[in-house]
Amino acid sequence: MSENNKNLGGYWQENLKLIFSLLIVWFVVSFGCGIILVDVLNEIRIGGYKLGFWFAQQGAIYTFVVLIFVYASKMKKLDQKYNGDE
Repeated sequence: MSENNKNLGGYWQENLKLIFSLLIVWFVVSFGCGIILVDVLNEIRIGGYKLGFWFAQQGAIYTFVVLIFVYASKMKKLDQKYNGDE
């Protein structure tokens, strides 16, 4: 296997690891906090709204937007790591 193929394999392995970890975070926030833990979270109120309701309606969307910026930032660093000479 050539050096270029090893770099490409390492790049995609780190890329997929990042994607799966961010998807897990999104799943936990959207499904876990918005559906499974909604009754527990509804005991907490923020601004008059139940926290479980907030996660179901807004929290998952805000988390997704934040994860987009995290992904872009991490991918920029990953691209620099594997394409530092370009």
